[in-house]
Amino acid sequence: MANGAVRLDLDGKPIKPITICMIGAGGFIGSHLCEKLLNETPHKVLALDVYNDKIKHLLEPDTAEWAERIQFHRINIKHDSRLEGLVKMADLTINLAAICTPADYNTRPLDTIYSNFIDALPVVKYCSENNKRLIHFSTCEVYGKTIGSFLPKDHPLRQDPEFYVLKEDTSPCIFGSIEKQRWSYACAKQLIERLVYAEGAENGLEFTIVRPFNWIGPRMDFIPGIDGPSEGVPRVLACFSNNLLRREPLKLVDGGESQRTFIYIKDAIEAVLLMIENPERANGHIFNVGNPNNEVTVRQLAEMMTKVYSKVSGETAIESPTIDVSSKEFYGEGYDDSDKRIPDMTIINRQLGWNPKTSLWDLLESTLTYQHRTYAEAVKKATSKPVAS
Repeated sequence: MANGAVRLDLDGKPIKPITICMIGAGGFIGSHLCEKLLNETPHKVLALDVYNDKIKHLLEPDTAEWAERIQFHRINIKHDSRLEGLVKMADLTINLAAICTPADYNTRPLDTIYSNFIDALPVVKYCSENNKRLIHFSTCEVYGKTIGSFLPKDHPLRQDPEFYVLKEDTSPCIFGSIEKQRWSYACAKQLIERLVYAEGAENGLEFTIVRPFNWIGPRMDFIPGIDGPSEGVPRVLACFSNNLLRREPLKLVDGGESQRTFIYIKDAIEAVLLMIENPERANGHIFNVGNPNNEVTVRQLAEMMTKVYSKVSGETAIESPTIDVSSKEFYGEGYDDSDKRIPDMTIINRQLGWNPKTSLWDLLESTLTYQHRTYAEAVKKATSKPVAS
């Protein structure tokens, strides 16, 4: 942290330095949260993950001003006896570990369920047994389908916010049939939420549950064939970025009619820091963290990303920038989707005074500038064909 000024919480009380055990610290969200903690707070981080590529800049060199405040532990929480000891060493555990890529929900439903429920059980157990606070990352997918999606498409109530805005304390969680394995992720995440909540009610576990609504920004996911598997299918922003980098049409699943909201990772991390440093306001709560002002259809997102990428790269868009594909063709059998995901922000605004700031255009410009700078040359090399002699 740059200066030694006393930092105060939302109630004007001094914030005491704590040690945080962060599981999944090497991922997209974890890397940004580590940066925030090391740059702006005095807290220590025990960073747990299988990989550390996205936080290497924080671990090297060991002369960095925060070198004493971060330790990386290469751990797979499925089967590592060190986990409980690290939880005990910390004041707070943050669990970010998950399989959270829609393409995996159909093709790897067992891994998805194990990763998001079974593997999270020891974390909850250790926090509860050792009286350690837990911030557990869930997903907006626990809401499933909106009530409005069951009404006829032209029904006026589909435009009523009561039928589609998602509230932490009142909205039902509505999933598809068992054959639709796309819901394996949401179901596992909802069940671990219920377990965390029950531990709080029965055993006094201090917890906060975070439901992210499409956090996007630099370092999100991977680009297939560059820093991830060639056959991999990342989430929508990285998928579209990959198409733009390769000058391929952006694939719109089932016409890209689904509506989503998107929030800039840096805005979202501000919310998480408030949860970390204001436990009296955050404990026992479930928080939506999203930006309802950045709502678009997936088709509109594709069109906007095409324009933004042309601006940041200086390249003109290809003649046919999008192409429609069926969900069966793109994801395989068992895919299903929700029509809208719009977060209600009442609880987080009341408890933490937080609101998102960054517009969709601005967050796309920042993210695609990073994607172009990081990947453009590597993609060109990977796609160029050797000239015959």
